[in-house]
Amino acid sequence: MLPTKRIASYQSVAIATASPGKLILMLLEGAIRFLHTARDGFELPALRQRQEVVHNNLLRAQNIISELQRCLNVRDGGEFAVNMFRIYDFMNTRLMEANARKEPDNIVVVLRLLDELRGAWDQMLREQSADAAPVGGMTLTA
Repeated sequence: MLPTKRIASYQSVAIATASPGKLILMLLEGAIRFLHTARDGFELPALRQRQEVVHNNLLRAQNIISELQRCLNVRDGGEFAVNMFRIYDFMNTRLMEANARKEPDNIVVVLRLLDELRGAWDQMLREQSADAAPVGGMTLTA
C-alpha cells in the first residue's frame, strides 16, 4: 500500500471510530490547520498562487465552521447553543472579510477563538477519559 493510501485509510478509520466529542475536536483542528495555511499564504511571492492558497484554505475553514454551526441544536441546547451559533457566525463573517479584502488580520482573530475552543474541547475530553476507570478488563464511567 502506498504511504498516501495508508494515511487516507488511517484517517478514514479514525473518523469512523471517533466519538462525537473527538469528531468536534478533529474538525476544530482541521479549521485551525487550514487557517494557518491561509495566513502563511500571504507570504507567497506569486500573486496568483497567494490568492489561490488564501482563498481555498479560507473556504475550507469556513466549510468546517459552517458544519459545526449546523450541528448545533439551538432549540434544545439552550443559551450555550445559541451563543455558539453566534460565535461561529462571527467567525465566518470575519473569514469572508479576510477573503474579500485579502487581509490576514481577521484570520488571526478567528484563529485565537478556534484555539480557545479547541483547548476547551481537548480538556473536556481528557477529563472524561480520566473519569473512566478500568476495572477487571472493563471500563466503567462515572
